[in-house]
Amino acid sequence: MSGRARRTVAVIGGSGITGIFEGRPSKSHRVATAWGAPSAPIEEGEVGGLRVLFLPRHGAGHTIPPHRVNYRANVDALVSLGAEAIVTVSSVGSLRDELPPGTFVLPNQFVDFTKQRPTTFFDGGRVYHVSLADPFCPDLARSAAEVGRAEGTPFAEGRTYVCVEGPRFSTRAESAFFRGFADIIGMTLVPEVTLARERAVCYLCLAMVTDFDVWAARPVELAEILDTMRRNGERMNRILGRLLPRLGAVPSCACARALDDAGV
Repeated sequence: MSGRARRTVAVIGGSGITGIFEGRPSKSHRVATAWGAPSAPIEEGEVGGLRVLFLPRHGAGHTIPPHRVNYRANVDALVSLGAEAIVTVSSVGSLRDELPPGTFVLPNQFVDFTKQRPTTFFDGGRVYHVSLADPFCPDLARSAAEVGRAEGTPFAEGRTYVCVEGPRFSTRAESAFFRGFADIIGMTLVPEVTLARERAVCYLCLAMVTDFDVWAARPVELAEILDTMRRNGERMNRILGRLLPRLGAVPSCACARALDDAGV
């Protein structure tokens, strides 16, 4: 894969992102994997001439909670259809005053506080220990940052995402604890990011802040969160429309060699 332009990029849509194609997608794929079915049929279409796959993480109508998403099936299905990079969109809470609702964030690190999710494709047979020292594709992140600035919606870069099990939100004590080492909090990054590395595809998380987590003095009303999600979704769709064709115009990177020295 390395050294040639990407031909297919996948998008996993989270809360607030229900589709990315203008009009109807050209195809819909029902895929079976060794780990079961993905969250929904995978839509295929074109964005700026690039073949793009779209999968709603929580299923049609947002019916699957974060701790029940079949992450292995989702990633495996997208890769089986040719995805060479996966761009994900996630709604998150903020752990920092300087990241208010409406902020877009490009995390470069994560901390895993999930508890019961299958986190690897390698459950037996040959053992692989993939490196996640730098879990997100730097080439994709660089392109996203440039597009965000050009759109007038700059991303906060170099932040840490703490992923919790869900579906409940944090206690105030937990939120204060997480503020000691993270900037944003969500429920869906893990194990997507790990599984993408195990399939040797580029991975990027575009995080959209909907609210301050409960460390903040004033609890946020649900109506405010829903309004922020709506506005975030509109802006994110514009960014994706510019970003995706750009990702197809550059060669694949070192992510494609993630398994080269990871096998025991």
